[in-house]
Amino acid sequence: MIEARHFINGEYVTSQDGQTFDLNNPATEELVTKVPSAGPAEVDAAVASGLKAFAAWKRTSAAIKSATLIKFADLLAANAEELGVLEAQSMGVPTAIYPLFLGGCTTSLKHFAALALMNQGITSLNTPGHINMTLKQPFGVCGAILPWNAPLGMFCLKVGPAVAAGNAVIVKTSEKAPLTSALAAKLAVEAGFPPGLINVVHGEGATGALLCAHAQIRKISFTGSVGTGKKVAQAAAATLKSVTLELGGKSPAIVFEDADLEVASQALAFSMFRNSGQICTAQSRLYIHKSIKDKFVALYKAKWIGLVKHGNPLEAATTQGPLADKAQFQSVTSLIERGKLEGTLAFGGNRVGTTGYFVEPTLFTDMEAKAHLSVNEIFGPVAVLHTFETEEEVIALANDSEFGLSSSVFTENLNRAMRVAEALEAGNVCVNTFNTVAMDMPFGGVKQSGIGREIGVGALEPYLDVKASLLPR
Repeated sequence: MIEARHFINGEYVTSQDGQTFDLNNPATEELVTKVPSAGPAEVDAAVASGLKAFAAWKRTSAAIKSATLIKFADLLAANAEELGVLEAQSMGVPTAIYPLFLGGCTTSLKHFAALALMNQGITSLNTPGHINMTLKQPFGVCGAILPWNAPLGMFCLKVGPAVAAGNAVIVKTSEKAPLTSALAAKLAVEAGFPPGLINVVHGEGATGALLCAHAQIRKISFTGSVGTGKKVAQAAAATLKSVTLELGGKSPAIVFEDADLEVASQALAFSMFRNSGQICTAQSRLYIHKSIKDKFVALYKAKWIGLVKHGNPLEAATTQGPLADKAQFQSVTSLIERGKLEGTLAFGGNRVGTTGYFVEPTLFTDMEAKAHLSVNEIFGPVAVLHTFETEEEVIALANDSEFGLSSSVFTENLNRAMRVAEALEAGNVCVNTFNTVAMDMPFGGVKQSGIGREIGVGALEPYLDVKASLLPR
């Protein structure tokens, strides 16, 4: 039996009102399980248990916080097979490549474990007659609203720094991918986190709205679409919560004429291959120097298609799963049909098979800069390629977007790479590689791609309040 109940105060519980929603397997289109939907009673219970656990956890030593996070990471690794199967059933991630996802989860938790040991304020003698200091203190109960495309990864990237800083957390899962969070919360208790410190509730947007409006939740961290992010910010504004938003992207990749095309085509193909293109940093907006367009397209097609083996996500030979659900499939395929009217279909553009939400790798060219597919996030295996001739031209094209999450530049000229990196309006710029993250560097967006930063050496800061203490002497 698949466990899909809420996890509150160390126990699995159902919803008091009996409300549920269906979770379907995107590869087979069959029902996986019915999932309870949290209402006010479940959110209130999670907050109450979180406050109780927080009272003790905030006084727990940094050494114990750190050790508990490391043990939690080890338990996730030990349960990799079960977690992989749950992710395959709920959103179609192939079990053969799931270790790549899980490795990021455990690495991030161990990074936060190290940061837990270094959480400290500053002192100052700059005010005559005083010894002043800052105290970094946890908020209390935080809310973490997860996306569906990387559920366990986002669980770790939000829960890890929150508890390392001394907070309790209520996780609201996506209705498309709730299963791994339900198991992870149980493993967290086994690792030594007190019951109630990490609670998990399931539900759709209404459940997230309850977290955002709850007066005793002091912090909200959300990852998802721009539209939903704006709703989160509006709801949180009623109680002036601290908010971190990691939102959508239309990430540009710039390939200059001197770039190593083998490296560029492989990197950019992998960027779109990951998770069937359902990643906010997927480089779906390609700017290729006019003189190398044909050669790049040929390499890009061969490398992208070469990565893909569609099939049952539970089978070892499968490398590419389906889109997450019927709604996402319909959205992506309708955009593909629109793209056929707006530009030239270079390759792909079709459904794979008749069962499951599988879509071919797809590339469009010869599309206007302001065409719908050129400017809007697709969140599927669909890229759009434009050409350019000068550095100044391509910087202007890349920046002509309301998104600003990630970007890449490919060139052998280091000076050019640094000029372009500085000029691009994005939270992250990668040089001669696809969009990725590094635990020692912050991650987040500018413009409508978000507010605030996650991970990096300052990963705990968004989960801490800073108090000034002034001591006369």
